[in-house]
Amino acid sequence: MASAFGHALLGATLGYLLLPARPNRPWWLLAAACAVLPDADVVGFKLGVAYDSLWGHRGLTHSVLAALVLASGLVLLVRLFRPGSAPPRLRLWLLLFLATASHGVLDAMTTGGLGVAFLSPWEPHRYFFGFRPIQVSPIGVKRFAGAAALRVLRSEAVWVGIPCLVLLLGKRVFGSPQANTAG
Repeated sequence: MASAFGHALLGATLGYLLLPARPNRPWWLLAAACAVLPDADVVGFKLGVAYDSLWGHRGLTHSVLAALVLASGLVLLVRLFRPGSAPPRLRLWLLLFLATASHGVLDAMTTGGLGVAFLSPWEPHRYFFGFRPIQVSPIGVKRFAGAAALRVLRSEAVWVGIPCLVLLLGKRVFGSPQANTAG
């Protein structure tokens, strides 16, 4: 898996790209949380869930279905509890879906693990992309330390951080009429 840092960075970046106004910052944080959330399945290791099972790591929680359900559920909750303060429903849904789905995309680009069950529960096959430059992160806080952490963070700085920075700068330069008309 990629680290929580890489996942959160991509989620927050998507938040800025889709909801760039300053009052939307809380939604960026929610997107960052959605991008990290699929790794809650690691609790299964403590409960004896087999890695390659439906409920195992990179299984159902990393699927497109999970991203659809989470985004839909969160948008429904937002509409129920904060009806006047949320961004447009479709845009918020798209953000939360993409942020959650981005988790599996990054994990499928890592150098380890069993792959990602994108089509779970209908298809148990786990997938990796042909391009896998991101160093796999050790599972667990205790293992994510020292040289292992530096190796992962260095890899994510290049393969997640730089693309996010390019997208953010591109949005800033080309994304607003003020940027294009300023002299």
